[in-house]
Amino acid sequence: MRAYVIDGGFGFERLKIIERPMPSPQPGEVLLRMRAASLNYRDLRMVTGAYNPAQPLPLVPLSDGVGEVIAIGPGVTRVALGDRAAPILVQKWVAGEPEPGVFDSLLGGPLDGVAAEYAVFPEVGVVKIPAYLSDVEAATFTVAGVTAWMALTGLGTVRAGDWVLVQGTGGVAIFALQLAKLFGANVILTSSSDAKLARAQALGADRLINYRATPAWGALVRDYTGGRGVANVIEVGGAATLVQSLLAVRWGGQISRIGYLSGHALDPTLVPEFERQQQADPFALLIATLTARIQGIASGHRTDFEALLRAAEQHRLKPVVDRAFRFEELPAALAYLERGVHFGKVCLDFGVPAA
Repeated sequence: MRAYVIDGGFGFERLKIIERPMPSPQPGEVLLRMRAASLNYRDLRMVTGAYNPAQPLPLVPLSDGVGEVIAIGPGVTRVALGDRAAPILVQKWVAGEPEPGVFDSLLGGPLDGVAAEYAVFPEVGVVKIPAYLSDVEAATFTVAGVTAWMALTGLGTVRAGDWVLVQGTGGVAIFALQLAKLFGANVILTSSSDAKLARAQALGADRLINYRATPAWGALVRDYTGGRGVANVIEVGGAATLVQSLLAVRWGGQISRIGYLSGHALDPTLVPEFERQQQADPFALLIATLTARIQGIASGHRTDFEALLRAAEQHRLKPVVDRAFRFEELPAALAYLERGVHFGKVCLDFGVPAA
């Protein structure tokens, strides 16, 4: 079988296709013939070495994929031959609070990921995929879908009529927009592209903000919400957007920090900006800093994934796929993701015909 590996160092030039022996499932394991995968910002950083420079190599990248069960080991009961299944991101995290060491079982680093034609997983580490989803669509849920689900349904539970602020139009952001509307919430979405804002409006976004045209968008969010602020901020910008997120969130609301597209180190302009905004709107920042919760969202467990899929199937939620590259085009797909021009998810179609 063919598989991608990062070997001999990091970088796109170190990502190559190799031949590997076909794996066989052992007791309690399933063998998937992979049909599709999707890309996350974490995958890009893993390939370039920015995510974990100490990651042992070689490594098969990517954490999101869908395949067909073509063989099962003794004792397997959760799936059957012919089922479509997706491996979960954290293979040892089935439910509840994560136990120590559970994040050592992340696909795509430190464990081998799904950028291979065949892969074996423990049966406890896969979920069955609803029939209404295509392979490429199904491959988008594992990280982006579950992360958005957890941001909206976990500690920061969103109710009908609430306001939610979504930053950007990447995979997590668009899932958050779709799910928030499914829950009956109102959505304010920010982007630097008017064209992307128009597409977000077609998906149901209620208010749109071009953050390049309006850098101090926190105050505008408060205007849009009658001075109250939003219940939940889907915060993907990192240090560069945190002050505006604090201005935008309501009393007792949540800022769900997801990723760090603008960097995770403290921006040296953050404190001066905070002080400037405090002078301009001291009451709003006082409310935010005293009552709002900043919650890191690290995707979710298998039970969360299955709950998301049940909700998606009931409402026939269709994820937004920006573009699907061929299996052989993974380096080009990662480069496309790096450019940041996508709207929704960037995917790989392995070109495997349906059974």
